[in-house]
Amino acid sequence: MEYTDSRITVGSRPFSSSSRRPYGNDLAANYGAEDAPFAVTRSLPLAEIAVTEIKVLRPIGRISDPLPRQDAYMIVFELNDVQGLEYWQEGRYVRNINVRAGESIIHDLRREPAVLIDRPLHAIHWFVPKAALNALADEANAPHIHELRYEPGVGASDAIIGHMSVALLPALRAGEQSTQLFVDHVNLAFAAHIAEAYGGVRATPRESKGGLAQWQERQAKDMLLASLTGTTPLASIATACGLSPSHFARAFRNSTGMPPYAWLNRARVERAMVLLGQRNQSLSDIAFECGFVDQSHFTRVFVSHIGQAPGAWRRKLFG
Repeated sequence: MEYTDSRITVGSRPFSSSSRRPYGNDLAANYGAEDAPFAVTRSLPLAEIAVTEIKVLRPIGRISDPLPRQDAYMIVFELNDVQGLEYWQEGRYVRNINVRAGESIIHDLRREPAVLIDRPLHAIHWFVPKAALNALADEANAPHIHELRYEPGVGASDAIIGHMSVALLPALRAGEQSTQLFVDHVNLAFAAHIAEAYGGVRATPRESKGGLAQWQERQAKDMLLASLTGTTPLASIATACGLSPSHFARAFRNSTGMPPYAWLNRARVERAMVLLGQRNQSLSDIAFECGFVDQSHFTRVFVSHIGQAPGAWRRKLFG
């Protein structure tokens, strides 16, 4: 089965009523916000998963524009407390939303959800089409999802949604400098969590729970090392190995003990250690050559693996 490549982008296209997307600046325009960073993964057939940071600083004082009706869900992770926010579906008032920062709300986009934008808002919006959830159900050899289990306009505490939302914030704000491989991994894991926790999908995979064959592992590692920046989409590597992205990610972890993006980070650090031992390159040059966004990114990842900063490690190496 073939899967299309993933893409990660920073929203810049102006809002268009004739071609509205459920993410990025098109989504932000519904709330009167601007410059909404977003990331899109197209690793599942006929479905894209997107995540957007929405920040409303100057409320528009009216009901938000409903998105075009579609068979998809919007899962909103609140970064601020929201109290008494009017919630509407299909043009009718439903209730007031009262949620704490760190809680999430699920919206069914078939019901044209909208809210009264009369106060500042800050949240992470995950767009998950039902096609993506059912593709994951197919891989798990489980029945398709009819509806997610949730209560409209009511917040719930979900630590996994919270952890994934917070983990993706730096990647969203880094835009095109983000590691696409990491974004793909988190977006697929998010959709899988929604399918299981709210759709009742219980995995009974058709495929073996084992790892990759030797040729698959070699192919995957070669493709990862060919682009230390992490720009090779997860779907491209999975396709080269003859697997679906989610099956590939599980098999790669079984074979190596870590997900692909973590293995790539370790490879970056190992390459950096070689270059640090040669004395003739600056830390910023080494960071660039090893695929890090910048020197501070290089330092954070190096410290997490080695326990000390690259400069300190180099000084210790040469006494």
